[in-house]
This record gives sequence, C-alpha cells and structure tokens, in this order.
Amino acid sequence: MTTLAERTGSALAALLRMRLQMPTLPEALASLLRTVVVALFVLTFVMQPFLIPSESMEHTLLVGDFLLFNKQIFAPFDVPSRWLMPYRQVERGDIVVFHHPNPPLLVKRVVGVPGDHLRMEDGRVFINGAPLDEPYASFEPAPPNSFRDDFPPQIYTDPDVDPDWWRLMQRLTHNGELVIPKGEYFVLGDNRNHSLDSRYWGLVPRQAIVARPLIIYFSLSRPSATDVDQAADDRLGHDGEISARLKEFARWKRIFRVVH
Repeated sequence: MTTLAERTGSALAALLRMRLQMPTLPEALASLLRTVVVALFVLTFVMQPFLIPSESMEHTLLVGDFLLFNKQIFAPFDVPSRWLMPYRQVERGDIVVFHHPNPPLLVKRVVGVPGDHLRMEDGRVFINGAPLDEPYASFEPAPPNSFRDDFPPQIYTDPDVDPDWWRLMQRLTHNGELVIPKGEYFVLGDNRNHSLDSRYWGLVPRQAIVARPLIIYFSLSRPSATDVDQAADDRLGHDGEISARLKEFARWKRIFRVVH
C-alpha cells in the first residue's frame, strides 16, 4: 500500500514528464509555420477548391459540387514545380479548368484536340469522320436549336454566338468540318442542350488550361435550372426532423467521388 508521499511523488514525476514532452513556444511556432508553408504550397501549385455554379456539366458535375482540382497535371514546361508531380498533355475526354473572360474560370470537357476535323449532327459529335463515344454526355429537354445541334453551321442564327468567333469559324471550316488549329482545343459541356461552350465563343488556347478536376470533397443540395419539378412532400413533421434536414442539406453519396 503506497503512502501519501509516494503518491505525491509519482504525480509530480508524471507532471514533470509531461512538461518535458511539451514543445516550447519556438518549437510550436516552427511546427505551425511548416504546416502553413505546406498548405500554401499545395493550394498554390497542386490543388485548389472550386464550386460548380451551373448545370452545364450535368450529370458529371452538379450545381453545388465542391471540387479539388489538380493544378500540376497540365503545368507548363517552364514551371519549376512541375517536376514534383506527374505531368501530361491535354487529351480528348479530359475535363479541364481554364481561364475565360466571363466568368474568369470555366469547367468543360475537351472534345476536339489540335488537328481534329470536327462536326456535329443532331447533337452527336464526329471526329475525323467517326462518331465519338461519349457515355458522359446528357441531353436534357430543350427547344430545338439547329446551331447547337448541327455544327459548324452555315447561317448565323443564334444571338449567343460571339461574332468574332463566327468569322473565325468560317475560316476554319472545310468541307463542313471545323479543323482545329495547333495549340487550340474544342470544349463542350456534358449537358449538351444547356451549355454555352466552344460552339458559341470559340476554341480554348493551351496556355489558358490550368487544371483538371480531381475529386468532389463536398456537395450541397442545390437546385438546377434544368431540374424537373417534384411534387411537394406535405407529411406532418417532415421539416422538423433533424435527420431529414441533414439528408436534404447535402448530397452525401457524392462526397469523395473521383471526377472522370
């Protein structure tokens, strides 16, 4: 049976060990600084958060999806940090983030790469004379639009089309196909009937492509302009249930989904 003095001595020894294990103020500040430096490096050179604001990439990306995108995979050759992470060229089928005048960043899918001969018939993409397999494309209901579905068009019929792009399009069109020049990419939204993309404002220069979406880290339940109206649920007590509110707050099954 231990005495009071022995118990007191043991407690003091334990406190002393804890004191010895606790970092000093300079050590704690140095550790915090290292964490901040690593976080800034990751956000600056590797990953960056992004919120999907529109329905143009449905159903691959939904309104309210929060993304982390990889800023390193398409880094230019003259960026020193590119040697730290895998790098490759932009390929057909890639979802890319790129600079655009309005808004400043857009997300679309690369459909045509330099040298491709591209046309669309009834909304279907043909590359170098062959139909493109696009399991990701969706065609939500929309009024008929010959400019949108049959590309490149012969008549300027859509007010959303950039007039400068229309004039350039005529010079790049040969035998009813758009010939994509070197260093340029043709991009479309996956939601083909509800996307303003290369059909309307033109090609994307290689230097404007800055990242590739990597993963959905969170997804808020947000309505889309193309959603079909659902019948109201008037069950008593439904809105008061915490579980129901949590379920409706976010799309939990989309969290940590890899983007393809």
